[in-house]
Amino acid sequence: MRRHSAQLTHQPDVLPWLGANFWSRTGGPLMWRNYDPAIVRDELRVLAGHGLNTTRSFFYWPDFHPEPDRIDDELCARFEDFLDAHVETGMGTIPTFIVGHMSGENWDPVWRGGRDLYEDVWMVGRQAWFVSRMARRFKDHPAVTGWLITNEMPGYGRIYQVDPPSSDVVTAWAQAMCNAVRATGATQPVSLGDGAWGIEVTGRDNGFSLRETAEYVDFVGPHVYRSDTDRPRQHYRAAFECELASVTGQPVVLEEFGLSTDTVSAANAGVYYRQTLHNSLLGGATGWLAWNNTDYDDLWDQSPYDHHPFEMHFGITDATGAPKEPLRELAAFAGVLKAVDFPRCGRSDADAALVVPAFLERGYPYSRPADRPLIFTSLHQGYVTARAADLPVALTREADGLPGEASLYLLPATRQLTTRTRRELARRAAEGATVYLSFCSGEHPATRGPWFDDLDGLFGVESQLSYGVAEPIGDDVLEMTFTEDLGDLRAGEVLRFLVAGNEDSRAYLPVVPRAGRVVAVDAHGRPALIVNDTGAGRTVLATYPLEHMAARTARVNPEATHRLYAALAQVAGVRRPVTVADPHVSADVLVHTDGRRFVWLVSQSPEPLVVRPATEGKLHGLADGTPVEDVPLDAYGVAVLELR
Repeated sequence: MRRHSAQLTHQPDVLPWLGANFWSRTGGPLMWRNYDPAIVRDELRVLAGHGLNTTRSFFYWPDFHPEPDRIDDELCARFEDFLDAHVETGMGTIPTFIVGHMSGENWDPVWRGGRDLYEDVWMVGRQAWFVSRMARRFKDHPAVTGWLITNEMPGYGRIYQVDPPSSDVVTAWAQAMCNAVRATGATQPVSLGDGAWGIEVTGRDNGFSLRETAEYVDFVGPHVYRSDTDRPRQHYRAAFECELASVTGQPVVLEEFGLSTDTVSAANAGVYYRQTLHNSLLGGATGWLAWNNTDYDDLWDQSPYDHHPFEMHFGITDATGAPKEPLRELAAFAGVLKAVDFPRCGRSDADAALVVPAFLERGYPYSRPADRPLIFTSLHQGYVTARAADLPVALTREADGLPGEASLYLLPATRQLTTRTRRELARRAAEGATVYLSFCSGEHPATRGPWFDDLDGLFGVESQLSYGVAEPIGDDVLEMTFTEDLGDLRAGEVLRFLVAGNEDSRAYLPVVPRAGRVVAVDAHGRPALIVNDTGAGRTVLATYPLEHMAARTARVNPEATHRLYAALAQVAGVRRPVTVADPHVSADVLVHTDGRRFVWLVSQSPEPLVVRPATEGKLHGLADGTPVEDVPLDAYGVAVLELR
C-alpha cells in the first residue's frame, strides 16, 4: 500500500517549506502599526541563519481593511517592504488574508457589525474583495510562495454558536475565497488556514470538510496543539493527524505546531520539536511552520498577551532575537532534510493497513457523534503501537472502500463497521490477508457491543453476550497467556496489559470457540485471542479492547500490544526493512528517487540508549558513509542513517 508523501513543487528555492509563523516582536498582531524594517530584517536573518526558508505572514484584518471598501495603503507599503526583506534573506512567505482570530482572541473590523462570515452575502463579498485586492497587489512579488485564506476560521466564524455552519455553506465560502485569489492570475498554491480541524481528522463536524474543499485548495495544513497523558502518544500526535489529513492525497504542511516555554522546560521544548518534526515527516508531512518566530516580553500589557500571558513565549527565539531550543532543533532538522535531499524522497510502501472506520467522518442516521472520540483515540494508540513494533502502516479508509491491498489489516478497539466492510474484510482474509480486530463495547450505554453483523462467522466463535449488559473486566491487569506459538510469541509466554475504561468500555467479549482456535487465554482461562483460518488467510480476534485500554491510561507506552502487532506482522508475512528490539525505538525508511534508502531511528526513551538494528542490508553514516552497527541515541533522540 502507498503511504502518503505528496510534496509541493512550485518554487524549489524555498521548498520544502521549513519556517515559522511570523509576528515581529515590535507589535505581535499590531506589528504593522509599529513596523520597524531594521528589526524585521534582524528577525529574518536569525531564522535564515538557522536554515529556515519560509514564514507565514498575516494581514491583520482590522488594520488592513479599516472600511468595507478601503484597504490601508500605508500598511500595504510596509508589507511590501516586509516582502523585500524576505528576498534579501533568501526566504519566502505565505500571506494569510482574513486574520480575525489570533492567539486566544477574535478581532473584528469595526464595520463587521455582527454579520455572519459565511452566509451574509454582503459580508462574503467584502471578504472576497479584500482577498482579491491583496492577492492582485502582491502576487508578482518573488517572496510570495503561497497563500492562506484565513487563520483558524473555525475559531472565528461561529465557535461560540450552538450549531456550526453546514458543510455546503463553508465549502461555498471556501470556493469564493480561493476563486478570488486565482481570478487575479496568482499561481502560488492556496489553502484555507482552517487548521484541518474538520470531521475527517478530528471526528468533530465544524462545517470544514477536507473532502469537500479539496477541489479548491492545493495543500492541507493541520494545526496541532492538543495534549495527552502519555509522552509517546504526545510525540506522535502531529504525525497521526497528518496521516488523517492526507485523506485527499494532497500535500500536507504542518502549518502550526509548537509550545509556550512558560509551560515546559527549555530542554523539553527542544524534545517536543525534535519528536514532532521527525515523526510528522515519517507521517507524511512535507512542510513545517512553527508557532512562532519570537517571544513578546515587551507586549505584556497588550491583548492578547495581557489575558493569555503564556502566548508571549511561543517563540523559537526570545524577545531579544536569541535562539531557543526549538530553533536549534529546526536547524538540525534542516540539516537532515538537506543531507537526504528530501524533495526527492518519499515514504516506503507498507504491507500493513490501519483501518479508519467510516463512523469517524460520516453521520449515519442515529449514530452518535459521541462515539467518535473513542474511534480517534483507539486509532491514535494503534498508530503509536505500530511505531513501537517498527511496523510501517498505511491508513486505509472504510469510507473509500478500503483502497489498496495489504497483508495485514489492523482494526484497534473497533466497534462499528458497515456491512459492506465486514464482507470485504472476510473476502480479503480468504484471499490471504490477516485481519485483526480487538473487541470494544463502546463508551456509552446505548447499543453496547459490536455494531456490525456476524462477528461469530468472521472470527469462528459463538458470542456469549447478554443483551444490553457489558461483561466487566474485574482484573486491574489483563494477563494474556499464549497456549500456542504466534509469530515470535511462544506458547507459555505471558503479555500483561493495564485495564482501563469506563463502566461501558471496561468490558470483554465472552465467546466459545467454534471454527476459530484459541491461541491465548486470560488469567481465568477464558479465550483472549482467537485465530480463525479462512481460505488462504486468517482473522484474529482479541476479546479485550487492548488499544482502548491503553488509550485511557496515562504514561503507558510502550505497552505490550506492540508484541502482538509484531507477531501478527510475522504471521502475515509483512515486510519490516528495519527493526529494533527495544520498543522505545521506532524505525522507518524513506526512499530517494535514485534508489537510496534512509533509515530513521526515533527514541521514546527518557534515558540514552545504544541499539543494534536488524536490517535488510548495512547501515552507514550520512556524513562520512562509514559502516554502523551500534547506534547511540540520546534521550528522546533521533538518528538518520543510510541503508545499503
